[in-house]
Amino acid sequence: MPPVTHTEQGRLRRLGVELELTGLPLDDLAALVAREVGGPVEEVGRYEFSVGGDEAGPWLVELDWEWLKRKGREPRQTGGLLDDLDEMGEGILRAGAERLVPMEVVSPPLPLDRLDEVERLIAQLRKAGAVGTTEGLVNAFGMQLNPEAPATDADTLTAFLKAFLCLYDWLKLRAKVDLARRLTAYVDPFPPDYVDKVVNVDYAPDVDTLMDDYLFANPTRNRALDLLPLFAHLDERRVQRVVGDARVKARPAFHYRLPNCEVDRAGWGIHAAWNDWLEVERLAHDKPRLDEVCRHYLAFRERLMSGLLEDWAHQVEAWLPDKPAP
Repeated sequence: MPPVTHTEQGRLRRLGVELELTGLPLDDLAALVAREVGGPVEEVGRYEFSVGGDEAGPWLVELDWEWLKRKGREPRQTGGLLDDLDEMGEGILRAGAERLVPMEVVSPPLPLDRLDEVERLIAQLRKAGAVGTTEGLVNAFGMQLNPEAPATDADTLTAFLKAFLCLYDWLKLRAKVDLARRLTAYVDPFPPDYVDKVVNVDYAPDVDTLMDDYLFANPTRNRALDLLPLFAHLDERRVQRVVGDARVKARPAFHYRLPNCEVDRAGWGIHAAWNDWLEVERLAHDKPRLDEVCRHYLAFRERLMSGLLEDWAHQVEAWLPDKPAP
């Protein structure tokens, strides 16, 4: 459990999980999730399903291609040659997409004491033949964690961001990010100038300045830690003025995008990535240790050739006394 388990309102914090995978027909995947959740399947479109029955909210099962999902929400047209050709073309696209585009299982925000249920779902997905990142050279599939912020004041959010930036090299090393994912823009690192600005111990903005600085340097969802959903929760108009992306969904949670999804590997689950994320939380809630790490990291970055001759990912472990085993 993290050092702060409850929100400011006294409710147990929640975590949303997103799994990108392939290896199963979409209908079978939805049926498997429904068996685990114990609820009915509702067809939102031909390429997306909603699974009810969970008091935390619906689970989503979908093909992760926005264009095809929009197409699948449209009623099929029948009776003419053009309609038949359109249906044939859609079928060809679906067949290709199911090989190259991930299917996605998205949980609702689950209370932290229910994470074992996600582990059991992963075990059933593996048993059914689901495969993830390492199955193919082009499978840039990931697992995304959405831990609810314990609070949304400027000090808390800035501390989390500082802690993440200081631990990014260590987290990336631990995650063993797959080559296909490193070659895409999905989990781009933060710009160097922005990192230097934030990890300075004197950087203590108010919430508006924190958001504006972030949006100026990172007008994109493609960051290993995407803060757009959290900032949209606080001020959606401010975010959309800069980003203008309908895929940004407002929610009071950090969007951690770094881990692979290795659902087909025996023993793999959310526990490794979650335990690594907890080091960010522990550092964020220990201001003296966070300030010390920030000073050392900024000095490391300012040294000539530091990135070539020194290894920050291993150096920073000295400040992680409770770090999980490799």
